[in-house]
Amino acid sequence: MNSPLFQPFALPNLTLPNRIVMAPMTRSFSPGGVPGDNVADYYRKRAEGGVGLIITEGTGIDRPGSVNDSAVPRFHGDEALAGWAEVVTAVHGAGGKIAPQLWHVGSAPNPAARDETHAESPSGQFKPGKPWGKTMTTADIDETIAAYANAARAALALGFDAVELHGAHGYLIDQFFWDGTNQRTDEWGGPTLSQRSRFALEIVKAVKAELSNEIPLILRVSQWKQQDYTARLATSQAELEAWLAPMVAAGVDVLHCSQRRFWEPEFPELDGEDGLNFAGWTRKVTGAPTITVGSVGLSGEFIAGFGGEASQPADFSALEARLAAEEFDLVAVGRALIVDADWALKVQDGRAAELNGFERSALATLA
Repeated sequence: MNSPLFQPFALPNLTLPNRIVMAPMTRSFSPGGVPGDNVADYYRKRAEGGVGLIITEGTGIDRPGSVNDSAVPRFHGDEALAGWAEVVTAVHGAGGKIAPQLWHVGSAPNPAARDETHAESPSGQFKPGKPWGKTMTTADIDETIAAYANAARAALALGFDAVELHGAHGYLIDQFFWDGTNQRTDEWGGPTLSQRSRFALEIVKAVKAELSNEIPLILRVSQWKQQDYTARLATSQAELEAWLAPMVAAGVDVLHCSQRRFWEPEFPELDGEDGLNFAGWTRKVTGAPTITVGSVGLSGEFIAGFGGEASQPADFSALEARLAAEEFDLVAVGRALIVDADWALKVQDGRAAELNGFERSALATLA
């Protein structure tokens, strides 16, 4: 199939056979935070299925509240890291490339557990008017930055091909970005998005110091949050540039731009209803490669899909046209890869009739 999805892509320190990225999706199949053979098999199958770059589910850094589910994998401790070593071996054995997503959920509660013992955030709030957990001290912040750096060092030692930081969707890094959850008056807060970005910048610098230029650093960002789907951090081109250009200058190699529907224009008032999406505008203002993601390849949008709405394979000719026009560089695929490890091969071979739809029941198994 002559599709831009299957053109190679190269960074100075990473070459991919195509433009398809497996989006990070929490699966919670790692009891005690330790990924086992089932997790290694899961990612291996996606490598065998032709995915250019696999980004793992979010995996917790070494902070007590970095995850709010004991079955979410950790990225610290001998046992968990040994499990990740097996994952890397499995993916590389299948010819794939893989990056861990380093994660701290901040004050995001687990509805099933409702335990705020270790939850921490910039101002002790999950969203405006909803206190949850504690306000981080400057020592907590310093220790968290160090924990990200330690995780990056481990990823490099384990042979991962890149590292992604989760800075989106209302989790810890994003809670610092958002004025709704960052109401600090010290050097980690402030009235502008640029000021509230200091926490992320210090993490980027610390992580980049560990990775150097050996493997790329990816940063996932979003405007929307689980706390508020309509939230916007940057409301103009100037704000977007002031927010993300410093991240690139500090060492981010790729920006992973999450939106609920990839086809929606980010600033329609500037370039119309068919204008650049979030990834497109981010690429324009920073000059960095970007990944687009958001309801790719399936009908319906992904939040509704995870909420129970069934989805069917959808035409993605518009996506290919945008990619061919260099609006963005890579495309992250989520739900479609949960239900079909061979999605990329089927698309490449033109076997659209064989693509699977998505049902929420698929989340109950790791296939």
